[in-house]
Amino acid sequence: MISNLRRAVRLPQPRTRGVDLSHPARSPLGTAVVNCAVYADGVRQPGDHPADVAIRQVRESGNGFVWIGLHEPSEREFAGIVELFGLHPLAVEDAVHAHQRPKLEHYDDSLFTVFKTVRHVGHDRLTDIGEVVETGEIMLFTGTDFVITVRHGGHGSLGPLREQLESVPEQLALGPSAVLHAVADLVVDDYLDVTAAVQDDIDDVESEVFSVRGSRGAGRIYQLKRELLALKRAAAPLVRPVQALAGEPMDHVDPRLTTYFRDVADHLDRVTEQLTAFDELLNSILQAHLAQVTVAQNEGMRRISSWVAILAVPTMVCGIYGMNFTYMPEKDWTFGYPLVVAVTLAVCGLIHRGFKRNGWL
Repeated sequence: MISNLRRAVRLPQPRTRGVDLSHPARSPLGTAVVNCAVYADGVRQPGDHPADVAIRQVRESGNGFVWIGLHEPSEREFAGIVELFGLHPLAVEDAVHAHQRPKLEHYDDSLFTVFKTVRHVGHDRLTDIGEVVETGEIMLFTGTDFVITVRHGGHGSLGPLREQLESVPEQLALGPSAVLHAVADLVVDDYLDVTAAVQDDIDDVESEVFSVRGSRGAGRIYQLKRELLALKRAAAPLVRPVQALAGEPMDHVDPRLTTYFRDVADHLDRVTEQLTAFDELLNSILQAHLAQVTVAQNEGMRRISSWVAILAVPTMVCGIYGMNFTYMPEKDWTFGYPLVVAVTLAVCGLIHRGFKRNGWL
């Protein structure tokens, strides 16, 4: 029954971005409602019903579940759903106001899960202030006969995911926890895509730093580190919740999905390992860049010092002959002046040759 599970939750590239407005059931519950549907035995039931009618239909039949999708709901828009499903006030506050760390919380009648979504911001060339990683959030309330998804941000639409799941009823037949797994898998897959794109940005910066002309873009390195930090804040806190889902069976999670959550956990571990490696690599690139700057400054100082040493010879000779002494060496000799100039030039030439040999000039 779950042989096609992996195919069902792997979405083709590229994924559709933006808000899913495909379903007409936006209005009885407010403008934040993106989709509301009843599923029985993994099949979407015909008809568009508000949430109260949909959940009553499910509970009277004793089969299936309701999936409600919302996008950035206000407290007023969310109030009816909160009362209908008995959601915990603390979880509701987190879902409305967003900006939460990824987490998994157990309540009496539901699980509350927070995922940080990420998207790589396309650019022709990395700049000192250009955004690389854009983040959003997806919250899920998962109960026995309902799943409520609340999305924040301009990306991470769940419309394509819903369509993929509906194409494989065996997946949705596992209940609301199948949606939880599909969302987790989607989010972690996006992490993998973004880390691959960030790897390309790091490769570009590394090539610039070690190019012949060198790089003066320390700001780009710091910008990458800042964006990498945003990605780590999304992925690292999610490790424990996913490991919990991949461990012992828990309420509101079908035990047959444990193996598949374990696969998601493996992918998430790979993401965190890559982020750690990227951080270390960027530190090395930054150190190399600073070393190059130091070497360039030393080169400049050596050149200046070399010319100062060369010019010190004529300065000294001119200083001596500029003194008001009555008796000066070779002062009354016809070839005295040319001789002094020639000796001065010869000494300067020898010093210049020595610095040139030693690589100072």
